[in-house]
Order: sequence, then C-alpha cells, then structure tokens
Amino acid sequence: MMTGAKRKRSTVWRKIQAVSFEDIKAWCMRRLPILKWVPVYNWKENLLPDTVSGMMLAIQQVTQGLAFAVLSSVHPVFGLYGSFFPVIIYAIFGMGRHVATGTFALTSLISANAVERLVPSVRTNFTANNNSGILGLSEFEMQRIGVAAAVSFLGGIIQVVMFMLQLGSATFLLTEPVISAMTTGAATHVVTSQVKYLLGMKVPYMSGPLAFFHIYAYVFENIRTVQLEALLLSLLSIVVLVLVKELNEKFHRNIKVVLPIDLLLIIATSIACYCADMEYVYRIEVVGNIPKGLPSPKAPPMNVLPEVVTEAFGVALVGYVASLALAQGSAKKFKYKVDDNQEFLAHGLSNVIPSFFFCIPSAAAMGRTALLYSTGAKTQVACLISCVLILVVIYTIGPLLYWLPMCVLASIIVVGLKGMLMQFRDLKKYWNVDKIDWSIWVSTYVFTICFAANVGLLYGVVCTIVIVIFRFPRAKTLNLKNMKEVEYKYKAEDNCESLKQVKIVSVNSPLVFLNARKFRADLLKIIQKDGMSSQCEQNTLLGSFSNGSCHGELVQSCHSERRLLILDCSGLNFFDYTGVSVLLQIYMDCKNRYIDVVLAHCKASLIKAMQYGGNLDSENPVFFESISSAIDAVQIHRNYNKFSEQSEV
Repeated sequence: MMTGAKRKRSTVWRKIQAVSFEDIKAWCMRRLPILKWVPVYNWKENLLPDTVSGMMLAIQQVTQGLAFAVLSSVHPVFGLYGSFFPVIIYAIFGMGRHVATGTFALTSLISANAVERLVPSVRTNFTANNNSGILGLSEFEMQRIGVAAAVSFLGGIIQVVMFMLQLGSATFLLTEPVISAMTTGAATHVVTSQVKYLLGMKVPYMSGPLAFFHIYAYVFENIRTVQLEALLLSLLSIVVLVLVKELNEKFHRNIKVVLPIDLLLIIATSIACYCADMEYVYRIEVVGNIPKGLPSPKAPPMNVLPEVVTEAFGVALVGYVASLALAQGSAKKFKYKVDDNQEFLAHGLSNVIPSFFFCIPSAAAMGRTALLYSTGAKTQVACLISCVLILVVIYTIGPLLYWLPMCVLASIIVVGLKGMLMQFRDLKKYWNVDKIDWSIWVSTYVFTICFAANVGLLYGVVCTIVIVIFRFPRAKTLNLKNMKEVEYKYKAEDNCESLKQVKIVSVNSPLVFLNARKFRADLLKIIQKDGMSSQCEQNTLLGSFSNGSCHGELVQSCHSERRLLILDCSGLNFFDYTGVSVLLQIYMDCKNRYIDVVLAHCKASLIKAMQYGGNLDSENPVFFESISSAIDAVQIHRNYNKFSEQSEV
C-alpha cells in the first residue's frame, strides 16, 4: 500500500503536471506587470513626456539619495545606489505608473537607529585610513552600510512573506487620518535630525522614547556653538528653494520644464565652497569623496539580522504604507487599478535584491511622485530613464560632489518634506467631517513624535479598530422602508418610460473605512447590470418603480435618457472621512456614466460633510427630504427638457 508521504508526493506531482503553458503565462502577466504595459507602450505620444519627467526625476533622485543616505548614517554614495537598483526592480514588479521608488526619509530614519546602535560613531578603531578594499571606503563605513543593507534585506523578506500570506487585503485598516498623521510625525522627526547640519553643530545621536525633545533640549543648551556661516548658508538655501519651487508650482501650466533648482543650488554652492575653501576657512562640513562605479554584489551580514528585527518591521510597514498610499492616489487620479498584494511583492523585492548592492531601505516618496505628476509622466519609462542618468552620475559626475556643503543637503531635505508637513492642514477637514478622526490624527501624531513612526502607526491602527468596535454596536443595521408613500403617485402609464430608469438603494448600515470599499463595489455591480433589473438584494435594499406594461420594453431604449439613482440615507447612522470620500467618488463615477445621483433622508452632518469634501453639481439639487420629493424634482426637470426639445422641433 502507498504510504501517506508517497501519496502526498504523488498528489503534488499530478498538480505540477496539470499546470499548462497558459497557466504559467497568466501567472507571469499577473506577477510581472511590465509584461502588460511594455508591449502596448505608445512610443510616439509617451516617450517625450516620459523623457522630460525622467530627467527631472534623476535630479531629485540624486539629491535625495545623497541626503537620505546621510540621514541613514551611511556614506552618501550608497544613496546613489539606492536611487538606482530599487527603481529598476519596482518598474518590473510594481503596478503604480507614477510611483517613484528609491531612497525614502522615513525608512532611512528607521534604519539609522540600527546603524547607530550596532556601529556607533564614537568607535575609534575604524578610521578613514583603514581601507576595506571595497569602493575605497573605510572598514567603518562598510560595517555601517552592512547594517543598513541587513535592515533592507530583512524588511524586504517581511514584505514578501506578507505578500505570500495575502495580507494586502488587510490594508483597509490603514485609514487616511492614520497614514497622514504618521507620515507628518515622521517628517517632523526627519527635520529634527537635520537641525545639526542646518546649524553647523555637533549633536550626539539620540534615539528612543522622547528623543525628539532631548535633541532640542541639547540644541538650546549649546546654542552658543552654532556655526554662523552654516546657519546663513542654510537660511539662504531654504529661501531660494521655497521661492523657486513656489514659482514652479504657480507657473507649471505655462512652462513645460520646471527650473531644476535643486541641481542649480548644488552646483552653485559646490563651486562657491571650492573657490572659497569653506571646508577649511569656515569649517563647513562637506559631503566628501564619492567613489566611482557600481559595487560588486555581496550578501548583507546575516549575523546581524536578529539584532535588526525591530527596525526591519518598521521599514516593512512604514515603507509599504507610505508607498501604497501614493500608488492608490495615482491610480485614482489616472484611472487604473493597483493590486495591494502585488505592491507587497514589488516593494519587498525592491528591498531584498538591492540589499546585495549596498543599498539602504527604499520606498516611494511623495515629492518624487508629485514631480512625475507635474512634469506629465505617463508610465514607468520615466523612472527607467532616470536610472540611466543616475548611472552617468555614478560613473562620471559623482566625484565632483565632494565640495557640496552638508547644510545645503539638509536644506534640500527639509524643503523636500514640505508636502508631508503641509498635511497639518488636514486637521481642518477632519474636524469638519468627523471629530473622532480628528482626535485619532492628533493622538497618532503625538505618539509618532514621542516614540517612532512604527509605534505611531501601530497605535493609530489599534485606536481606529477600538473606536469602530465601540461605535458599530450602536448603529442601526436594519431599516424597514414603507414604499407606499411613493408608489401611489406613479401608477400612470405615461410615467412608466422614465420611472423604469429609477433605482432606489437604501443604505442600512454605517459607512466607514471597514465597509466603504465593499459598499462601492456592490453599488457599482447594481449600476452595471443591463436591463435595470427590478430588484437586487445585496447588503442593501434595491427598488425599481415600473408597472407590468413596462417590462416588455427593449433594454436598448433604457439608454436613450439619463438614469436616476436615489440613495436613501435614512439608515446611515454615522460615517467617517473615508465613507464621505466613497460617496463623493460614487457621485463622480455615476456622473461620468450619465447617471444622476440624488440623496434622500440625509442628516445635516452628512450634507455638510459632502458639501465640504467635494464639488457637487450646483445646477441641480442633490439632497432631498424624502424619496418622493426627489422623484418629483426629477420628473419636473425631465418634463421641462422634453417640452424644450419639442419646442425646438
């Protein structure tokens, strides 16, 4: 008889044999998105805007790569590698067409904790003269990048495991207020880490709870040690950067190519530093030697993996959350789909594979993604073109960056975080829509400031779940609707033709981040059904008004006039910002499908939130006290249009 082990092997072998070429092809197309968009790439229309965007992106990748490498407590050259290898990997596996991955401030800050803890700068047995034979750098620098690469490797492994466990579907727990507060708090930490360069001070590395406050306490205690020359150069750089970037944003519609102020500032300050010999005369800290060429692959030190587990989880979660938010935003803006689970795989491999080439942890950055928006990028080709230009920098221009002042690099970092820091303005909309979301934002930000980004993220998710658990039991989940108030008024034959195009959906549950995505999907299924069926039962109640003589009409005639969707919100007891956003998105989607959407039985708070959150149609009313009043208004409007058409004839 066949044993259990042999039977199991036989079953596995039969499954392997059953796999066809079409199955393999479908799997490759699903897991390698580049195979989908490259064959249909429009070279004539897309190559020029992608090339322009790629050139602008390369400039920002180089400056941020140098800056975020320093932020990660490693040599600046490793930031250039981190702006090259992860971009190529994400272009192959990622689905975000306008997502510019690479070095990232938040993941760099997290990996710096491991670097400073395991290879502290106070050690004196490694000097610049102790050459490791790799890239011409000291053994001390190679040990530091080894720790950072180990964090990247383990963080990527965690993301790949999450992909295999299909945890991408759990991202609905990451609400917009939590992500906004966490990224804003982390950006505040990054600005704090650059204070020592902006002021030209020697500030010891501090980490742990309340380290944010300890840094500023140390700065104020040693305020007399501020280097005036570095401070003036920092202020001048920040003013120039902010002023030119604001002008670029203001006139970007009139000019096709924005002024690359980051590059011009680097060139100008490097030349000035070289000519004035600022490194020795004014003791201004500079970037230093940048080695030429790409390194040979080498595995990260596996012996330090157990000691960087905490930082690896932080990199995996924070990097993925920030990147996914940008990918979903670009997909929504340009109307394509992003698979949450595939993004786990793309970012995981973008961390694992580059870690063998001395790369720091990577993720997508808001500033780079916004740059792709503003410069008109069409596809990931823009990112690949930027890689070509970065390769030129690595092999030829890199050594010329020796004289770049660190205070200028810090200024570029701080100004580049403007988008994240401006998320403080979100507090107003959260207060107007849902004060509980406002309190979650504030408390998550405080936790991020007092502890770390990963701690703030965990707190925000737990806090959101607890609040929803306490709110849901109070919600009214069933609404018995009395339809007679509407039905008796519309029994006439002449009303049938228009009323059969009316659908009524009753919202009988709260609309929050937990069920907003499913609510939208179910509603779109109802809308997309041909023939406008008389009744469809999902989690909502659907009614269609028509009498027997109308059912014989052809489906084709239903599309001759605009359809009407009435959302009965009498059962919508409470909502949050995500729920309001979904309602507004449904309104716009239906408008594009030539479907009029009106809401009945709305509470004043819902009306206020929707009017505040989006651009609703100002010509026709959207909110009504009852279903009957909504149908009356639509009937009058359609009869008027019909009369106008007959008069023109």
